Amino acid sequence: MRSDAESDEANWLDFNRRLDAHFPTLYRLFESLYGDRNDWQEQLTQLVLLAARSWVARPPELKEVDDDQEHDIAWYLSNKALGGVCYVDRYAENLEGLRSRIPYFKELGLTYLHLMPLFLAPEPNSDGGYAVSSYREVHPGLGTMVQLRELAAELRSAGIKLVVDFIFNHTSNEHLWARKAAEGDSRFSGYYWIFPDRTMPDAFESHAREIFPDDHPGSFVQLDDGRWVWATFHSFQWDLNYSNPEVFRAMAEEMLFLANQGISVLRMDAVAFIWKQVGTSCENLPQAHLLLQAFNAVCRLAAPSLLFKSEAIVHPDQVAEYIDPGECQLSYNPLQMALIWEAMATRDVSLLSQALERRHNLPEGTSWINYVRSHDDIGWTFADEDAAELGINGFEHRRFLNSFYVNRFPGSFAHGVPFQDNPRTGDCRISGTTASLLGLETEPEAAVQRILLAHSIILSTGGVPLIYLGDEVAQGNDYGYAAEPGHEADSRWVHRPHYPADSYAKRRDPSTPQGAVYSGLTELISIRAATPEFEGTCLVDFRTGNRHVLGYQRPGEGTAVLVLANFGDSPQAVAPAVLSGFNRTAANLLTHEQENMDAGIELAPRSFVWLRVAYAN
Repeated sequence: MRSDAESDEANWLDFNRRLDAHFPTLYRLFESLYGDRNDWQEQLTQLVLLAARSWVARPPELKEVDDDQEHDIAWYLSNKALGGVCYVDRYAENLEGLRSRIPYFKELGLTYLHLMPLFLAPEPNSDGGYAVSSYREVHPGLGTMVQLRELAAELRSAGIKLVVDFIFNHTSNEHLWARKAAEGDSRFSGYYWIFPDRTMPDAFESHAREIFPDDHPGSFVQLDDGRWVWATFHSFQWDLNYSNPEVFRAMAEEMLFLANQGISVLRMDAVAFIWKQVGTSCENLPQAHLLLQAFNAVCRLAAPSLLFKSEAIVHPDQVAEYIDPGECQLSYNPLQMALIWEAMATRDVSLLSQALERRHNLPEGTSWINYVRSHDDIGWTFADEDAAELGINGFEHRRFLNSFYVNRFPGSFAHGVPFQDNPRTGDCRISGTTASLLGLETEPEAAVQRILLAHSIILSTGGVPLIYLGDEVAQGNDYGYAAEPGHEADSRWVHRPHYPADSYAKRRDPSTPQGAVYSGLTELISIRAATPEFEGTCLVDFRTGNRHVLGYQRPGEGTAVLVLANFGDSPQAVAPAVLSGFNRTAANLLTHEQENMDAGIELAPRSFVWLRVAYAN
């Protein structure tokens, strides 16, 4: 057993080894961002000293995780990786309640748990916790930082990575930095974009778009003393000024603090907005990527196993730009999510198939987070130019989808609620749980089929499938959301219901919709975990010749899994000629039987197959 002196020496040797490896990158990035300032080298020196102090404070058990991951970074590429996401208070009341649910998380097979924002935030309006007032204090109604650290350790022992949001574009106006800035403190005023008059705000707003016009016009709000502060989202969320290197250093310190509590992944919120430059849209600027790369370099020094997950709800080409081993190793897959819903409404897989063919495969060492729905609204993020190739007018198609999912379209099965609705233009986004949007309230049998079909896609395309907890037992909309203080103006709370105890109680009864969804989904999870072809993210397109049937291949060693999914409401066939590149028999992973493909494959309405195939000689 090592003495304390030997351990200290080993720790410093390890830190110096990583400093030698990563400091040149950090130096280059910091100079690119801040080299025009006289103090940039001093700020860089302070940043390295911060990383060293954080490394000294890092618990030994987390250093063991760092060492393990350095030799095996691909946990998120495993076919056994499975994510869940929830709000602590709504799913389990508090952190202690969440600890009591760990046996269930193991039952479901989770290896990744994302807790929605749980840090101190204003009351009652907090934008769902995204107006953070402290990165070091858990909201008192949920628990304490000690309890969060203990939860992280218990989850780690259960094989589950803990994921939290890092809201790094902005803080709430109640954060200590913001309060000092509001008082006129010159140092902390420099942490935000604050101007004495409208000259610079007008210059910025001539190119930047309004994000939440219902909350306030433009990008700026006025302070009590007459100054103007940048607030991209809500008036109580003030954007941080990353052109100030002290802001970078301060946020790096908060990031490393969270890493030392046992956090495995940070969801990097609103990455597209973090750099501002007059004369531009202030979205997706090159410096945003440099900032993420610099934060990564800091983490490689002091918290090597910490990973980043990108949240960029932007053009599909720009989503891909944030995904890189040195930037965001993980990323939400908003295009796939939106097009699963699009295909459900149209019964036509053309856009989804096109997206999988063109926009799915990723750089080595990175992974998608695939999801059916999240805490947020559903917006139609497909590219108009992609739609135009298929003869689809993007603007009109979005109007149709909005109408369909808020049940304004004849024959719609959906029971969604509009978010930021404009009936005059047809513009809105969609709120609703998976079950309610897919028709459980009026046609339960078909809805169960749709729910399993949607989840079969996120489980088989490659990446980490992410389940909004409660959806696995077909939870419905919470139509009483508006009665809760602070929720009345935000329809997204309709799909953030409290723990559906009645639905979970029925999960063992497959004669109920809740049990049918649970048993079907857990069987798919089990089959996926036993199927090596589902490792990684590599996907090969497969054109079925039928616009109702989605097809793709997941290649393996000498075999592939062919996925066929019928989004139609009637039986659909895949012709023998389409399957001629494969041997005549295939193993059906879902039924454990052999399929003869001489006559093609017929799929029942809203059904799918996973076939292990071999290529014909």
